[in-house]
Formats: sequence, C-alpha cells, structure tokens
Amino acid sequence: MPELHIEKTGEMLNEEQYWSLVDNSLKVTQDQDQQGQFLISEIKKLSPHEMIGFNLRTSRLLNEMYTSEMWCAGHIMNKFCSDDGFEYFRCWIISRGKEVYYKAKANPDYLVNEVVEDCEVYEFELFGVVADEAFEEITGEELLDYINYEDFATEAEVFTPITFNWHPDNPESMKKICPKLYDTFKR
Repeated sequence: MPELHIEKTGEMLNEEQYWSLVDNSLKVTQDQDQQGQFLISEIKKLSPHEMIGFNLRTSRLLNEMYTSEMWCAGHIMNKFCSDDGFEYFRCWIISRGKEVYYKAKANPDYLVNEVVEDCEVYEFELFGVVADEAFEEITGEELLDYINYEDFATEAEVFTPITFNWHPDNPESMKKICPKLYDTFKR
C-alpha cells in the first residue's frame, strides 16, 4: 500500500455531498446494519480529507440537535435517554436523511412520523463512526488524529450545558414539548 500523506483538516464535507450519501443509503438498504456497511463502503471511495469532512459534518449536525427539546423526544421514544443514548438517538435522526433531520430539528415532535411498529430503540451508534471506520480501513490510521480542532469551531461548543425545560418525573412537562410523541408512547 503506498504511503498516504494526510493533512490535518477542520473542513466539513460539502453539505450537499453529505446528504446525498446519507439519503442514497436509505434508498438501497433495508436496515441499520446494511445502511452502516453501505456508508462505510461509500465513504471509503472518498479522499482521506473528505472522510474527515464526513466525520466533521456529522459532529456539526449532532451539535445542532443538542437541545433540551430533542433530548425530551429521545427520552419519550426510548423510554429513557442517557448521555450516550442521546448521542446515538441524534445519530439515528441524521441517518434518516436530510428532510427528517431538518424537520425534526425545527420541531422534535415531527419524529412521530418516523415511528416504526415493534421498534424498541431509536438509536444508531454505528452511524456516528462510519467515517472513522472507513478512514481506518483505508489509511490504517485513526481519523480523530487528523482533525484540526482549531479550524473546527463546533468542538468547542459541544459541551454547552443544556438547561432542561422538562423532567422525566413530570409527564406534563414532556407532553408540552412533544405532545404527539408523548401520546404515541405513553404508558
């Protein structure tokens, strides 16, 4: 294998290219395992710079959904939502494609349209690392070692504390934020 010279980058993958990959993965796969493997396969066709960019675009999208209202939706849909569970929930939302992402970001209660019968957990852990997996398979290196965090502002914002406007012991507070989801998942 020829030695690759990989520059550190803080540049996200073009948003149109990013969503094209995600939306296409939904058209040609039947489940999360297939979608994850398809994305890894497609991302491996990108340059190392673009693979890093896919990871960074995912990070930015995750950060944009780091809100109390979205966490409420995740808590309702998954019956509980830990810190890690909230990240995997947001990965699941992104994996549903551009339209779902933007509609859910505008109103988390929109996710009632993504409810699937017999689905117990709305999470997609692998989605968060598909670029990392592809990068390592192609380069033999760790993707995170090639992110220029000084050029990627989102990382500094990721840990902005959330001020919760709902509480799991106060059903009415959750119903106020996501009434359709609450009615769909109430126990």
